Amino acid sequence: MGQDTDTLLIAVDGGGSGCRAVVATSAGRVLGQGSAGPANATTDLDQAIANARLAVQAALTSAGLDNEAMKRSVGHLGLAGALSREVTARIAAGCGLPNVTVSDDLETAVAGALGAGDGVLVSVGTGSVLAGRIGGTLVRIGGWGLQVSDQASGAWLGRALLERVLLCHDGLQEHSALTRAVLEETGGTAMDIVRYAATAQPVDYARLAPRVAASAQDAHGSALLRDGAGYLSRALDVLDPEGHAPVCLVGGLGPVYADWLPPAVQERLIAAAGTALDGALQMARTAAERGA
Repeated sequence: MGQDTDTLLIAVDGGGSGCRAVVATSAGRVLGQGSAGPANATTDLDQAIANARLAVQAALTSAGLDNEAMKRSVGHLGLAGALSREVTARIAAGCGLPNVTVSDDLETAVAGALGAGDGVLVSVGTGSVLAGRIGGTLVRIGGWGLQVSDQASGAWLGRALLERVLLCHDGLQEHSALTRAVLEETGGTAMDIVRYAATAQPVDYARLAPRVAASAQDAHGSALLRDGAGYLSRALDVLDPEGHAPVCLVGGLGPVYADWLPPAVQERLIAAAGTALDGALQMARTAAERGA
């Protein structure tokens, strides 16, 4: 079939820092790409749906297509926090695509990184989540949101850094160059940090994570990275007790932890075969084939 009648594939990968979308032919040739703001269904479901729609619209525009093209599309949206049937149903109903499947971004990340094989995916960005596929069974750890989870993540690092800044301010720990600089940059007083934290979202805390990642020689920066790596190591032991499966570190901060993990884990590190957006595209193609 020609491009004007062929089934289109639409894929979306959304998380706490933003979302991306692609429009492709049924054979997988990408026609257009788009992006929008945060799309974490746990943090703000309405915002996640709205930004997923914006990313899809941007991808269609990039491809030179109009909204009529959506009528002949099959889509898959992988959004952070899409963890219940109620939430995935709301996303499917509100995303504007008539033929769509929805999952959380962990499923798309595993599909993109590991394909169909066994392995463990460690995804660390604004949030964090791990998934182990051993013998075909997928088990997840974490990813429950910053309020109660997301250890080692960018948001967790940023919040923990501000906590240490206040501990140093109160005289309970010694300041380092990192904590002193962050205190000054946030206004110079403890109340400035308190006011910031009163309205901060995970993405706001995550903006401080690069400062931690770049401060591996700093006493507080290194301590935070060790704590994050320690959590990841414990989770890996739970997902793969035998310690044989390959491990993929993905996300904006995943590779940062490579040198902080135990040598036995470092020996098992492999490059991801693809991204979560690649995985979403694969899942859209699978849905299209099942519907054919």
